Amino acid sequence: MTPKNKDASTEEKIKEAARIVFTQKGYSATRTRDIAEEAGINLALLNYYFRSKEKLFELVMSEKVAKLFGVIAPIVNGETTSIEEKVTLIADNYITMLLQNPGLPLFVLSEIRNNPEHFGNKVQAGKLLTESIFVKQLKERKPDINPLHFMINLLSMCIFPFIAKPVLESAGVMTPSQMNDFAEERKTLIVQWFKAMMNS
Repeated sequence: MTPKNKDASTEEKIKEAARIVFTQKGYSATRTRDIAEEAGINLALLNYYFRSKEKLFELVMSEKVAKLFGVIAPIVNGETTSIEEKVTLIADNYITMLLQNPGLPLFVLSEIRNNPEHFGNKVQAGKLLTESIFVKQLKERKPDINPLHFMINLLSMCIFPFIAKPVLESAGVMTPSQMNDFAEERKTLIVQWFKAMMNS
């Protein structure tokens, strides 16, 4: 089956299937046949739309990286918000996005270790962590401490509960609904902890 014109709905169906399978299995364990089966199409049709697993993975990975880090860039470079307002916005927006995409951090972290340079270039991590307005505000407020410590702490406090989520749930520490409440509570606590760090 080879259509004369590529159909947008079929293409999106393939991409959605790829998102599901890559997230569940990772890149190495995923076969194009797995994606075709998930999409409910034959392998020839998948190959017509996407010539290789690599190209499909690159597309999915780019979307996921943009989702994971795209939330933070406009906030840290906001020219009219204070450092406290930025922290509040980061905690609220990041955790809300992660609640909607709980498997995202594990997928991205497990995949980027194979190609950290490509990942770093894609999200401009260097500029984000060293040249943003947020970093400048941190340097002014706490000139004796490397602002990277604050940035890493802030991101870790938002992301790590979602990395630990499978362990916490399988160990019976909390249910999925309790995990949601736990994450929502952190929106407030992270701001309090950050203020304590800034005032120490």
